[in-house]
Amino acid sequence: MPPPSSELSALLFDITRSELAGVFGEDRLATLPATAFPASAADSEGARLLQTVGVPTGTFHLGEPGENSGRLPLVQDVVHIEDFDDVTDGAGEWPVFGWLLNAHLALDPGSGKVHAFDPDEETVTGLHADVSSLIHVALRFQRLLEEFTFGGDGEEAGFERLEREVERIRQETSRIDALPFQDDETAWSIVGQEIAMGQRFKGDGPAARFLYS
Repeated sequence: MPPPSSELSALLFDITRSELAGVFGEDRLATLPATAFPASAADSEGARLLQTVGVPTGTFHLGEPGENSGRLPLVQDVVHIEDFDDVTDGAGEWPVFGWLLNAHLALDPGSGKVHAFDPDEETVTGLHADVSSLIHVALRFQRLLEEFTFGGDGEEAGFERLEREVERIRQETSRIDALPFQDDETAWSIVGQEIAMGQRFKGDGPAARFLYS
């Protein structure tokens, strides 16, 4: 894991490791070593963000390098690339660095975009314009899951507030990067819908105690 002082300005969202650590603590941030990436991607901005800033654990799952190779799998290792239409040339060589719902998330080192490959639907979509956008959304949703409270205004009013918070994340993100919530079928849109319905609260957080007590 990189030292706590390691920070890096993002492309679309200015997120630093110290900001994330201040919210979640160092032990809740997942990173990847530079050696996990193929040479074509190791020096890309997205890979450097995943190496130095990291992603909060929870909603988004960061991948792990293979035990023998020490490398992340490539797209061609996890899906049948020929089953996907309109795939960019060379997409099979992109590193798969995590997953969200049913989708494998891959980094295009050339453009910096994050693509979601859904093997069940045999679809690939652009999910983020860059990795900083992914970290931003993961941060906002994970913080909401851990800090939201149902107050004395009643359960119905609480769910209305929760829905507004999810919508605020969607709108504020979309003003900078339209991809994560471009329609109701993206992985993040579905995650947001699940949060708004109270389906993703876990552990001993204030909302979980209210919902599951």
